[in-house]
Amino acid sequence: MSAEEDFKQVGAELADLGVWISSMMGRPALKDHAGKVFASLQRDHAMVFRLVEGTPEHTAALKLPGAALFDPSGKGREIKDWVVVPHSSAEKWTDLAEAALSRPR
Repeated sequence: MSAEEDFKQVGAELADLGVWISSMMGRPALKDHAGKVFASLQRDHAMVFRLVEGTPEHTAALKLPGAALFDPSGKGREIKDWVVVPHSSAEKWTDLAEAALSRPR
């Protein structure tokens, strides 16, 4: 499957938890029941997840091949709570999305 198809699959798997697919800055995004974005498809080859820095999920996500902190500007200004996970680790996307959805607020 393509990254977009896998992204849609994650959204469908989490729909019973009040998750819906929307967009953020022109990119497909997953929003919680309150309308807050917690994951997004990036450049058709990766998903980015809002995970809390220092949590086991954040640490595990960064250990995946090709994963990195999210730098939306591309200028070395990483956002510490957002982790980009490439499509090569798509089998982990649902678990990471669930962790991002349940993160402390």
